[in-house]
Amino acid sequence: MGKDVIIACDFASAEDTFRFLDKFTGKKPFVKIGMELFYAEGPQIVREIKKRGHKIFLDLKLHDIPNTVKKSMAVLSNLDVDICNLHASGTCRMMEAALEGLTRPDGTRPLLIAVTQLTSTDQESMENDLLIKEPIDKVVMHYAHNAKKAGLDGVVCSPLEAGKVHEICGSDFLTVTPGVRFADGDIGDQKRVMTPAEAKKIGSDYIVVGRPITAADDPVAAYERCINEFVD
Repeated sequence: MGKDVIIACDFASAEDTFRFLDKFTGKKPFVKIGMELFYAEGPQIVREIKKRGHKIFLDLKLHDIPNTVKKSMAVLSNLDVDICNLHASGTCRMMEAALEGLTRPDGTRPLLIAVTQLTSTDQESMENDLLIKEPIDKVVMHYAHNAKKAGLDGVVCSPLEAGKVHEICGSDFLTVTPGVRFADGDIGDQKRVMTPAEAKKIGSDYIVVGRPITAADDPVAAYERCINEFVD
């Protein structure tokens, strides 16, 4: 897989989702299905979007005891998504169990990536709410290293951290980076953000873009702007 823009389809219903996706009459964009849409519509929404020809990042951020995550990943592997994820803070053992559950009998599987720290988390909230006193950059790199050690394909991280993740884990270790906003856009509730062009320069492999595309007056034009700035 090369660089690509993943649209976060954070909609509350299948109707809203397909109304949005129907605007794309040319290239079928890579889409992210998160908890809101998946919990509202269930696995069928994944099957329907896949049938339309879209690649899918299923963003459910699993975090539970290793055996539960293993069994859950075995179920998700049947949905034929392209990427799925979990929380790196669930420990190496949990990540290894997830990989085992995700791998099908024929040896194939979706890409599996780990969330390091959410892009809504900053140093202050990490220290005060999570009681993690280490610098956030050090925590992210430690989690990324653990994910690599567990056999995962990459991590979800801030674009600010993508370059350093590659330095530590190698250029083939994927960095999937939310927290991307246009230079003239609102950063919303994100703390650690970057523009598509900056994310490209620093080495992000995939950028995940939600409201700057989904809430735009012309979503297709906003998507094409992202492609032009990040991929082309």
